[in-house]
Amino acid sequence: MKKNVKVIYYIIFLLVYLEIMFRAIVFKENFFSIRLIYLILFSIPTVFFLNLISNIFKEKISKIILGIVSGIIIFYFLVQLIFYKMFSIPFSFSTLGLAGGALTYTDVVFDAIFKNIHYIILFFIPLILYIIFRKRIAFERYNVKQSCLNSAVIIISFLLAMFSLNVDKKDLYSANNLYYKIDAQEKNIETFGVLTATKIDIKRVLFGFEEELILGDTIETSNKVEEIEYNISTIDFNKLIEENEDKTLDEIYTYINNAAPTNKNEYTGYFEGKNLIFILAEGFNSIAVNKELTPTLYKLTNSGFIFNNFYSPVFLSTTGGEFQATTGLIPSQTTLNLWKEQSPTISYALGNSFSDNGYNARAFHDWTYTYYSREKTMKTLGYSEYIGIGNGLEKKIDSKWLPSDLDMIKATTENYINDEQYVTYYITVSGHAPYNFGGGNSTALRHKELVENLEYNTEVKAYLAAQIELDKALEELLKQLENNGTLDDTVIALVGDHYPYVLSMDSINSISKYERDGIVEVNRSNFIIWNSQMEEKIKVDKVGSQIDVLPTLLNLFGIEYDSRLIIGKDILSSQEGIAIFSNRSWVSDYGTYYEATKEFVPKAGKTVEDGYVEKINMEVANKFTMSNLFIKYKIYDLLLKNNV
Repeated sequence: MKKNVKVIYYIIFLLVYLEIMFRAIVFKENFFSIRLIYLILFSIPTVFFLNLISNIFKEKISKIILGIVSGIIIFYFLVQLIFYKMFSIPFSFSTLGLAGGALTYTDVVFDAIFKNIHYIILFFIPLILYIIFRKRIAFERYNVKQSCLNSAVIIISFLLAMFSLNVDKKDLYSANNLYYKIDAQEKNIETFGVLTATKIDIKRVLFGFEEELILGDTIETSNKVEEIEYNISTIDFNKLIEENEDKTLDEIYTYINNAAPTNKNEYTGYFEGKNLIFILAEGFNSIAVNKELTPTLYKLTNSGFIFNNFYSPVFLSTTGGEFQATTGLIPSQTTLNLWKEQSPTISYALGNSFSDNGYNARAFHDWTYTYYSREKTMKTLGYSEYIGIGNGLEKKIDSKWLPSDLDMIKATTENYINDEQYVTYYITVSGHAPYNFGGGNSTALRHKELVENLEYNTEVKAYLAAQIELDKALEELLKQLENNGTLDDTVIALVGDHYPYVLSMDSINSISKYERDGIVEVNRSNFIIWNSQMEEKIKVDKVGSQIDVLPTLLNLFGIEYDSRLIIGKDILSSQEGIAIFSNRSWVSDYGTYYEATKEFVPKAGKTVEDGYVEKINMEVANKFTMSNLFIKYKIYDLLLKNNV
């Protein structure tokens, strides 16, 4: 058989096919953008490197090597695809430990694989074709001269690719900034492709990387008005800047010093002296609120504080939602990893803030207590007692998958309900995927009869059935507080960790009250703040998100804090609201910005001044960077540990 296809052509086909398939499935973007040029330029060295290792051995060995390499590359693309489908962000080597924890939910993994089996088959097409037509592929055994020539092409093409980074430096997320200054794995994949982004990722993991703050006129500048009282401390940042010799710390202190603080307002101290039960609800979203199926959730979301424009952005599943809501910072995979490895004190976290004001701080989780390294992170958040499956709760409830939120409430309220003052943190699990009636979701099966006649598909019915367990847990909690005579003295706060991202968009929209997109509006949810003594509903139209949960609660309970040291902002303050998403898209009080397409859609009746989008983009980039630097440099330890 005539060998008329050089091996390099197969390698080009393999890489181009995989990159385009990934972009088409994940980003659904226009291929004829500037990003495609960078993808091609940075792929050329990889092509010639694979060509070299495919032609330096005997043909039989080379064929085996290329087949194995093809399989490994395809497998890695599939890991990225399934990871993205599960968590809505790309996989990064900076969080191998986090990913390992999350992926122990084998039912969820298999569910994701099953739902994407058609894509998996498509990704294997190059390898299938290689096996079928391998006899027609021409391998050469390179001599020294050919090997040197191929190596020279690798070097020259790499240098040309690096030189191309200098063509455009103006855009905030230009290839130059992404390569040298900004830690944004998703943007790197969009710009350079999966393989080049992976090289960048590995390099940063091995040798370290520090994002750059954008100082000067681009950051929000404090314009304090004398007669307004602000949430601010007496820390003299000018003095710190003058005395400090570390350049990065100088930039951090300068940023904080220039940041606009939030004002105290009519709701400051609104709940002062009351107890707080804060719930991070697994998979909870506004689509779960139903007057008949989840009456307690319906009651709590339609009374008390009602936040009409609240979002729960996905950042690496539950651990990202937890980090946002409990620290007021934006999580990246690097930031989350630093949080779990370094265990810095988060001085303003609910546990720390409340315990410093005389409250007993406890946390409970009805799954493995070491999951996501919570045996470490709960201490950073200030909880003196943390009980989960494996360190005590398994003795009180059935710990088989899926455990019951209702059982957790029944088993734990006695731990705190008679305390004089307490802040209690619950992390639920009953609403976890997969959403079915048998394959790994015993909770949904338990409530199947309540949803089986609804006009939705099976996964939506199972999702609703799983959320019924959360509703029953809340009903039990309110009942126990009322029986104890402390309901009036207790505030219930609840936020979802993320939207149920294993549901398809068609499923979500089949139950949503309006058509949601898969980038921004899919994250819209509820933020419950409720107390039985509230006589009137308090409706809030300002945009807010999970990072705003912490400062909003601190203000409501009258706890002193420096608002410049929390990236999120009190939703009840006068500062403009904004919700930020993992791909750097955002929603403000004035409109929605889609980063992938650079499109800004103003809200009805709203207009913005020239440069508004660029200004907010700069602020968003800085908020990501500062969140990371707060953890990396243990800023709370430096400034507040002994002074809160």
